Amino acid sequence: MILESVSVGPMDVNCYILASKENAQAIIIDPGDQPRKINQILKKYKLKASFIINTHGHYDHIGADDKFGAPIYIHPEDLAFLKDPKLNLSAFFSIDYNINSEIKLLGENEIIGLDDIQLKILHIPGHTPGGVALQMIKPIDSIVFTGDTLFCHGIGRSDLEGGDEALLIKSIKEKLFTLSDETIVYPGHGPSSTIGEEKRNNPFFLKNDRAHRNVP
Repeated sequence: MILESVSVGPMDVNCYILASKENAQAIIIDPGDQPRKINQILKKYKLKASFIINTHGHYDHIGADDKFGAPIYIHPEDLAFLKDPKLNLSAFFSIDYNINSEIKLLGENEIIGLDDIQLKILHIPGHTPGGVALQMIKPIDSIVFTGDTLFCHGIGRSDLEGGDEALLIKSIKEKLFTLSDETIVYPGHGPSSTIGEEKRNNPFFLKNDRAHRNVP
């Protein structure tokens, strides 16, 4: 399996490229910016984008969605973000950005796959109403892509439209912290971690310390 990460845009979003092998179709997770950098990875392995998954609808994660000629998957509760510059925050940067590509919707516990890769959709609201994590089922069952829900020693901010910190913490506990401690966490920003590390040392889940937020 091919799993490549590339940091894109001024917010250093982690964009992930998945494929079963070289010279095949690929899944792109959160192509937020700099499509040229993403295309360099595709070219390196002779891949073609089959579809894109947005873990949520903020501009820093969706900004290059239209650059690959592939359909976009998103949870229905973030669907409006793809068409509304105020919701997706592009208006904040004086950019009226909306998606023109074909859009498809993701359901809770749905399995979305390509070749021998299977990802399970985990709806984790709180950063945005339709935020999701992607739990890999095959060919490896110890990986989860968490978008802006769970970071290394942090969680997503909840002070934006549709945010809810209590709901985010509850969803992480119920849907991510039930995964094995060895599960590798690939977040939307910053370094990777593991579920066990976050359960033990993430300050948002320590009884007496919720003082620090890691990234936007």
